[in-house]
Amino acid sequence: MVVVNGIVKTTQADISALREAIATMEQASREEEGCIDYTFSVEVSDPDTVRITEKWGNVGALVAHMATPHMAEFQQVMGAHPPVSMEVCFYEAEEIQPFQ
Repeated sequence: MVVVNGIVKTTQADISALREAIATMEQASREEEGCIDYTFSVEVSDPDTVRITEKWGNVGALVAHMATPHMAEFQQVMGAHPPVSMEVCFYEAEEIQPFQ
């Protein structure tokens, strides 16, 4: 599994402006083959920070996601509301059973 963890520093105004595009991106991405989870969330303790959490079945599914029309559209909308900063990390992971 590939896990994507993103931290986006932005403004509440830009988050509001992007809300519809984010919802569209989440829905379209969740319908992609190989998508296990795709979620944007605003930090409760810092409403200017958006967290991005994605889980993909394999690298190929993530690569295909990056080439989708909805990704290109989302990046275009993001370009009109550029973040203050953005850090995105990619991990290969194996799901484990919770510790008891």
